[in-house]
Amino acid sequence: MIDQASKAFFHRLARSSRLKTLASRYGMKQPESFARRFIAGETIDEAIQAARQIEGKGLLHTLDYLGESVGSLEEADAVSREYLRIMDVIVGAGIGRNISLKLTQLGLDLDRARARDHLRRILDHADGFFVRVDMENSPYTAVTLDTVRTLWEQGYRQIGVVLQADLKRSEQDVKEIAALGMRVRLVKGAYLEPAAVAYTHKADVDAAYRRMLEHLLTCGHYPAIATHDTRMIAHTIRVAETHAIARDRFEFQMLYGIRRDMQEQLVRDGYQVRVYIPFGREWFPYFMRRLGERPANLAFVLRGMIGEGLTTS
Repeated sequence: MIDQASKAFFHRLARSSRLKTLASRYGMKQPESFARRFIAGETIDEAIQAARQIEGKGLLHTLDYLGESVGSLEEADAVSREYLRIMDVIVGAGIGRNISLKLTQLGLDLDRARARDHLRRILDHADGFFVRVDMENSPYTAVTLDTVRTLWEQGYRQIGVVLQADLKRSEQDVKEIAALGMRVRLVKGAYLEPAAVAYTHKADVDAAYRRMLEHLLTCGHYPAIATHDTRMIAHTIRVAETHAIARDRFEFQMLYGIRRDMQEQLVRDGYQVRVYIPFGREWFPYFMRRLGERPANLAFVLRGMIGEGLTTS
């Protein structure tokens, strides 16, 4: 009940136009603001600046233009055009060509065929890019996987997907997607899901995550192990060493602004690390929804900050 009340509270905040206006006016203006630590900014230029700083430390990155669940097909069309512009700006800036997006941002809730066409249009424009389709909560799992499979079968090989270890179906999905040769980003899962479809105990989620990362490392194609959990990172390294898997055959992925010390240490140790850089004017609803999806997310962010501070102090 506490989780549901917290979720409802943060979702109400996310829908508040007044708070959004205030956040947009002040939240990104101060270089040391809380939001600025975890979100690169509101513009692609700010995201590119963050990406260059990350590249300067030997890290990789993926850029995520924030937004989801658009309200009209016209808005979905506009988002699709904006992605084409963003890719052109990335090419002109000369930074790494890697983006992440959500299908509801392209109109999935309104017209599945139109959303698939928008994604195809983005892929057609994505010369030299890798495009990762983010996974949303469980009602979208099947349609998201169906969409990426369809495009993969049509010859689009620069596409990947995200799978969430807390969903009970994901272990089978991991095997099927890995068998295709498609790249997978493995996450634990940030959404508050019903027990009918998801593991509700942390130990069960962790166990599933370990099994899936083992399968991806031994049978997958350049998997992305997305975690800040030092135990999962250590387990990944042990599995890779046991099976003589080269360090350039997989990568770790972490969120922008969290455990930067650990990101840089892994690079020094010879591992590939990619940082997920979110940006865009929709940062406030995004941030509020992330907190509301699971109250532990707030504690997780704070632990990431404290852990970094303890390590670097």
